Amino acid sequence: MNAKNQKPDNKTRQKKLSFSIWYLLLAFVVMYIIQSFLVQEDVKKIPYSEFKQLLRDAKIKECTVTPDKIFGVFFVPDDSIQDEAETDKGGGLFGLQEQKLAKGERYFETIRVDDPDLVKELQAQNIKFSGKRDDGWWQGLLFYWIFPILILFAIWGFAFRRMNPQGGLMSIGRSKAKVYVQGKTKVTFRDVAGIDEAVEEIKEVVEYLKDPNKFKTLGGQIPKGVLLVGPPGTGKTLLAKAVAGEASVPFFSLSGSDFVEMFVGVGAARVRDLFQQAAQQAPCIVFIDELDAMGKARGMNPLAGHDEREQTLNQLLVEMDGFDPNIGVIIMAATNRPEILDLALLRPGRFDRQVVVDRPDINGREEILKVHSRNVKLAPDVDLRVIAARTPGFVGADLANVMNEAALLAARSGKKAVTLEDLEESIDRVVAGLEKKSRVLNKKEKEIVAYHEAGHAIVAGSLTDVDPVHRVSIIPRGVAALGYTLQLPTEDRYLMTRTELQNRLQVLLGGRVAEEITFKEISTGAQNDLERATAIARSMVTEYGMSEKVGPLSYAKDKRPMFLGLDSGNSNVHSEKIAAEIDLEIRQIVESAYKNVKSLLQARKDKLKTLAKMLLEKEVVEGEELAALLDGKVDSKPKTKKKSKKSIST
Repeated sequence: MNAKNQKPDNKTRQKKLSFSIWYLLLAFVVMYIIQSFLVQEDVKKIPYSEFKQLLRDAKIKECTVTPDKIFGVFFVPDDSIQDEAETDKGGGLFGLQEQKLAKGERYFETIRVDDPDLVKELQAQNIKFSGKRDDGWWQGLLFYWIFPILILFAIWGFAFRRMNPQGGLMSIGRSKAKVYVQGKTKVTFRDVAGIDEAVEEIKEVVEYLKDPNKFKTLGGQIPKGVLLVGPPGTGKTLLAKAVAGEASVPFFSLSGSDFVEMFVGVGAARVRDLFQQAAQQAPCIVFIDELDAMGKARGMNPLAGHDEREQTLNQLLVEMDGFDPNIGVIIMAATNRPEILDLALLRPGRFDRQVVVDRPDINGREEILKVHSRNVKLAPDVDLRVIAARTPGFVGADLANVMNEAALLAARSGKKAVTLEDLEESIDRVVAGLEKKSRVLNKKEKEIVAYHEAGHAIVAGSLTDVDPVHRVSIIPRGVAALGYTLQLPTEDRYLMTRTELQNRLQVLLGGRVAEEITFKEISTGAQNDLERATAIARSMVTEYGMSEKVGPLSYAKDKRPMFLGLDSGNSNVHSEKIAAEIDLEIRQIVESAYKNVKSLLQARKDKLKTLAKMLLEKEVVEGEELAALLDGKVDSKPKTKKKSKKSIST
């Protein structure tokens, strides 16, 4: 840190030192009061002459003789107050055996003078007496002052640790941000791949932090807030850390949920404390992850109009609005739910720049795989371009998981490098889940699953404008998948035609139709297929306007959350008549696809049976083998082959 950033630390140290000195003085005052009033013994100081008179009158019960003093217990004369305290108020302090004083007894103390006949007189009066060496003033100081003060400081230190800035009651209003100092994030743009557009957009922030005069000269101002928007796992947090690493400035990192507590006002206090710390460390970056945890639109909670979360949001809006952009503090935030954020957060002057961090394309996935494979030893036959092509829709976190799972599989098998087979198995794990080798199906169930998956594969291989089949398997995976047909697109697609959606519907219905044709019976295995098929048909009618009867209109329900200031009493945006027409049209689309699939599989029943037998024998059929079967290059009675390593016992 520079000298400017160290000034607040010196002030903090001075405050702590002053705070400790005042506590020390207070401790001495408290101990003086305790020693003077609370621990003071009820002792009557008498002159030596009065002591001698009491001795002659046999009023001395017992005493202790020291080189300087004589103290003990005496009987109070009749003309004195008789109702003195009857409890021991310090006898142990005088060296006497602790005892309960009887009525009319009291402690005394006198200064000893040179009296050679004292012992004889005590013996003559039959008085119990003892001697005591004078241990000096330091023992009184040690036992009556130092030890109590040390105990007091121990209690104070324990309480102070409980209330320090790192935790406890005194820190409840302090920010919980983790601060990474210059260069400690260890992340740069070299570690970010697959989101080149977002990186280019965010580099402007780095240039401003490095050279703010470049923008101030032309009168421009850097945006106060940068909002990173994108699906989970696309690298929003990583991108924010890379900005801090490139700019070599302090990086405050915290989550939106760190502000909200059960105590009202705590979140607002933490927001104020965060911006105060950021101003002291400027130039710096403040990164708030999961902004939607505290930035939801106000009014979404119908039960509490002024709850703690809304007060926290209001304080954030005020701080960002009054923040000086010239001090060099950049506020960055990330969310995967921008639609529920309060509109006041997104207006110019707050989070006025939104950077979309989207799913990577095939080139981006290849670059991400290169980043995550730096420390992984790959076999020479591994082509990351092939792996990128087989992982459409994967984000950075998914690809990192694929590479890590492949390395673990290779290590478990005792291999010296990660092979293409390990990466393929890793992709299957991420897509469909772990192999359930312990889930053994009976012969009948396994046959149903084989024909079901064969139906999907035959339909997908027979239609155009569908993703080609990469692998068909009847090995149970995940929670409920008894088999799967894996289709991989040949390229990244962003639009779909009506024909492509209808073909996708037919592929989903292929499994159920194959069961009906083969066994004259249907099972529950098509539950998920029917759900997805119905969802596609409903979207075609209500969202995409692909129904001739209903027309090119959108009847989709508002996808914004409830309690957003909208009228949620009537969720339908159309009449009951239109709703009935929509239901009929959805049914007609699905039934039409069902009839087409039934005709197709009836015509290719021999190939369906052949593929099912191959699955029962091998349990896994690759896309090349399916293509050969559909092209007539495989006989209807396939030759027996050695079982795959992935096979399970039945």
